[in-house]
Amino acid sequence: MKGVNRAAIAQLKNASARYFLSFYIGEGMARPKSPVVVQERKRTTQKGKDSKTYIFTINETSGLPTRVCQEWQRKSFQNLPAELLIFSNPKSKAAAETGASALVELLKKKLELEGSARHVTVEDITVDEWIRKFISIETSPRTGINASKNRPYSENSVDTYKSYYDCHIKDDPITKLKMTEVEEDDALEFATRMSVKKLADGRAMGGTRTYTGVIIFVRMAFKNYQRKNRRWINPFLYVDPPKHRSRERDALSEEEVLKLFKPGVHQRTMELAVCAAIFLSGLRRSEVFALKPEDLDWHTPKITVRRAWQNFDNAAKRTLGPPKGKKIRDALFDPILQQAVKKLWEENGRHEFVFCWKDGTVPGPSWTRFNLSKWLERAGIKLNGRNIVPHSARHSLATILIDSGENLFNVQKLLDHESLKTTKGYIHSTSATIRNIGKKISVVMEKKPEPEIPDNQQELKIIKITG
Repeated sequence: MKGVNRAAIAQLKNASARYFLSFYIGEGMARPKSPVVVQERKRTTQKGKDSKTYIFTINETSGLPTRVCQEWQRKSFQNLPAELLIFSNPKSKAAAETGASALVELLKKKLELEGSARHVTVEDITVDEWIRKFISIETSPRTGINASKNRPYSENSVDTYKSYYDCHIKDDPITKLKMTEVEEDDALEFATRMSVKKLADGRAMGGTRTYTGVIIFVRMAFKNYQRKNRRWINPFLYVDPPKHRSRERDALSEEEVLKLFKPGVHQRTMELAVCAAIFLSGLRRSEVFALKPEDLDWHTPKITVRRAWQNFDNAAKRTLGPPKGKKIRDALFDPILQQAVKKLWEENGRHEFVFCWKDGTVPGPSWTRFNLSKWLERAGIKLNGRNIVPHSARHSLATILIDSGENLFNVQKLLDHESLKTTKGYIHSTSATIRNIGKKISVVMEKKPEPEIPDNQQELKIIKITG
């Protein structure tokens, strides 16, 4: 074009560009993202007070890889690594920005030294360090989870986990790896090593209850790690938990249970009371000896199972805790047991616990097992290879109830085999069957024991009859 001033045209273009750029920026056109964005969140507490917390996002302009930035989108400052613990609860936006910037520098340093900045979390530790957390109530991540559900962690479970770790997991190669390094192949190799490992009796561990327990314990630990690292892929995710079929508990028939209450079988009131508690109420040993007088409702009547002895078989570690299942439940309070408890209190006095000797102590863990064998012997019950232990009383009760036409669901509720929602109705529905058994026991108890006839007289009697 002739006569056109090219310098003027260029100047006009620059001015137009500056105008449009300032216009769009003023109207909110996307600007380059800040390396770190901190947002304030307000909420009102239950007491009506305003509270402020902060979340942060790391963007790619920080110089970190995309995958790393994706792991730090809208994160709470509670997720900061242990090295930055002092920044975990910022009181102002400026303090929050300082903490987020410190995290960026830490991630860059890790990227430079280790070649990867991913998975920098509170628990970037070895498998050994992580699993060891679960063998102590004070350090176990499960403690807080259970407490939030009002289900205290069982000391028995912790002791079992500790034995698994000490005997089988402690020196395994998988424990040397970091949690973030374990892959599915490592998990499968661990399961293989455990399956061929020899137990103390020479058997291979695979297929045993111990093997099942070890694998389930380790799977649980890895699952809890995943709770803290949502983007982390759990290597045990597709490793199915092994199943172990326990040997079924032996039980006594109704006729044999009746024999246990014949005169002469129980030589002391304590024996009669405990026998009634385990066979007619279905209580566990740890629950029987943890009962307190306030747990007995004489009006309804019923027993409220609120507590049980933890580590019952270990006197040094024995402590009171919640019953198995961590839930309070009701159990039957049969007249036979009521009379036995009254008589026991008359003889030994009323103490902190229902089943106490005169000095206020309760029978030890082996007391019931020892006396049960005596009761079976005195009642003339032949076991024929059956393994009858105190816990067999619960199975005997279940068998009797089911044989009497009781609903299976009610029996499971009574014996606390599954999650329990206590209802008054189910106590009444099973109490009729139990009371019928109680009446039969009362008849048996009123019978006088027949005098034993010496063997030589029995032979004379047989000869006399046949002759």
